[in-house]
Amino acid sequence: MSQDMTLETVRALDAKDSLRAFRERFVIPDNMIYLDGNSLGPAPKSAFAALDRAANVEWGQDLIRSWNSAGWFELPLRLGDKVGELTGASAGQIAVCDSTSINIFKALSAAASLRPDRKVIVAEGTSFPTDLYIAEGFVASQPDLTLKLEGVDGDTIEELLGPDVGVVLLNHVNYRSGRLHDMKALTRRIHEAGALVVWDLCHSAGALDVQLDDCDVDFAVGCTYKYINGGPGAPAFIYVAKRHQAEARQPLSGWWGHVRPFAFEQQYEAAPAIARFLCGTQPILSMQTLSGALEAWQGVNMANLRVKSLALTDLFIKLVEERCAGFDLQLITPRNHNERGSQVGFTHPHAYEVMQALIADQVVGDFRAPDVLRFGFTPLYVSYEDVWNAIEILRDVLVTERWKEPRFATQNAVT
Repeated sequence: MSQDMTLETVRALDAKDSLRAFRERFVIPDNMIYLDGNSLGPAPKSAFAALDRAANVEWGQDLIRSWNSAGWFELPLRLGDKVGELTGASAGQIAVCDSTSINIFKALSAAASLRPDRKVIVAEGTSFPTDLYIAEGFVASQPDLTLKLEGVDGDTIEELLGPDVGVVLLNHVNYRSGRLHDMKALTRRIHEAGALVVWDLCHSAGALDVQLDDCDVDFAVGCTYKYINGGPGAPAFIYVAKRHQAEARQPLSGWWGHVRPFAFEQQYEAAPAIARFLCGTQPILSMQTLSGALEAWQGVNMANLRVKSLALTDLFIKLVEERCAGFDLQLITPRNHNERGSQVGFTHPHAYEVMQALIADQVVGDFRAPDVLRFGFTPLYVSYEDVWNAIEILRDVLVTERWKEPRFATQNAVT
């Protein structure tokens, strides 16, 4: 965006936006500019309708019959195929279930079991913390395994890829900086080294044109409460490439992953295909809410979504650097489109206070320690005018130093 931007030119961009009609599918509070869909997506109207039916009819009236009549038991795989449509995975490779953390444990264990002679797991030192915590916990449960981190044990992932590495755990988009990995190229390099890869899609699924099959990914995990808009605490998902499903074993051998769950047999026998990655009973009301939320994606072209995402983040970066210059804001998000997800981060010495002041003025982003102002851009409901207005308010917060009010320094439990 090299041209000078004005409110009129920004409104012209909205007028030409092929995705603008999708905003009507979401509940956005009046006068709010919501730039935190990378932390919790707003509610699709279709999600409310699905939750209402699940609670009042399926549970309220039909009760236990709904396991059959409403297809409750099949939800994890049925929803998995729908998530697959957003992430470039053909049917039968994704199950919606459990949490991201639990699914990371499953994926690491399954991947490691396919490379039993390789005793090193590699992860990023800048990974989202739960990935590191789960990797640490898994390695601690396997005395012959070692965890090595990019930035600690070597400067790059490629540098750490030795003959002893069996599994690499990577975030597709860095949660703090928004840096995007080249999934296809890095997966190829990992395979050339003889290892398998587990991709964390929490900050890319629903925001980017993810292509799991085309990139030859082995395993992937992700959440549905961010860009997919499944609601707070919505279930996560796990992807296992078909070529691994016959041999892959996950350690949480619960009854939903049994080949004959209602035979109630004493010994465990894994179900075929992706179903073996299920564990225990799933949260049906959350599942049905997610089912409704996925209806909001009908007719969305993921390539167009990516084009608008880049345009929104380009505009945001340009306007911050033009209109908020001289206020100690430092960009940490890559300018290169091939290296940028759908969020933008700026550091500031008082990032927490500035963000609280913005939220008080109805511009909702979030703060990531120690000093990052983080803004997510969801093309289905964020407009170009939203970006313009957000920068006007950010500039006012900085110029007036309103962020210095004592109330903005009070630390909330969730930032």
